[in-house]
Amino acid sequence: MTLDQGRRSVLGILVDAVDYDTAVDRVMSAARQQRPLAVTALAVHGVMTGVTDRAHGARLNAFDLVTPDGQPVRWALNLLHRAGLTDRVYGPELTLRVIAACAAEQLPIYLYGSTQQTLDRLTAALSQRYPELVIAGVEPSKFRANTSDEPPQIGQRIAASGARVVLVGLGCPRQEVFVHAMRPHVNAPLLAVGAAFDYHAGQLKLPPAWMQRYGLEWLWRLGLEPRRLWKRYLLNPVYLAGLAAQKVRLWRATPPAPTTEPAGSFAV
Repeated sequence: MTLDQGRRSVLGILVDAVDYDTAVDRVMSAARQQRPLAVTALAVHGVMTGVTDRAHGARLNAFDLVTPDGQPVRWALNLLHRAGLTDRVYGPELTLRVIAACAAEQLPIYLYGSTQQTLDRLTAALSQRYPELVIAGVEPSKFRANTSDEPPQIGQRIAASGARVVLVGLGCPRQEVFVHAMRPHVNAPLLAVGAAFDYHAGQLKLPPAWMQRYGLEWLWRLGLEPRRLWKRYLLNPVYLAGLAAQKVRLWRATPPAPTTEPAGSFAV
């Protein structure tokens, strides 16, 4: 039995109150039908990127599926909207469930982003774990902004590969900007999966289950990558204050209207 309570505002960012089964079903349905689907899993940092930048918030609100990646986002859905979610839909776990479904149905996948070294390790790990998986293509990040003619070219490479699902690992919020801009060019689900590439390539260690359960993954990641991530987590108290204000209706947290207009430039 799947759970789908619809889209709900968390500080003005529309998040789908769904479980893993619903999320995987939506992705696989789009993959079978070869239709576009923009998907991301947002933790507190991802939500706050849209709160502090309304143009980006409008992009996030145009996604077809936004799952509650972090426990604090799940808690917010339950607190504000009585969603009744008993678990989050965590990006790295969602990634594995989608990959397993693709392997079972022989639907090829495409890996976009990160470095060639990470992609090499990731493809080896996935092929060992899912022997039936077809990896149609891999493409590392160029670590620069796009050129004007690049989006259709990337779309053409993905189409030519025969991939039915595209996993994007560029880091938040770059990957969300990329997925939003590429959606018109790719007739397949595009999933912004964040650190999943590094986790499943064996380059980052997953936090203990108890830390994940109590919403402390941010602390685990801060310990692993303090120089890169310390600024990200300064917004955690702002998130909590915003939830309180939204709960007691001191702040309406009106969602920005969804936009199909891509960012002027984005990371590729």
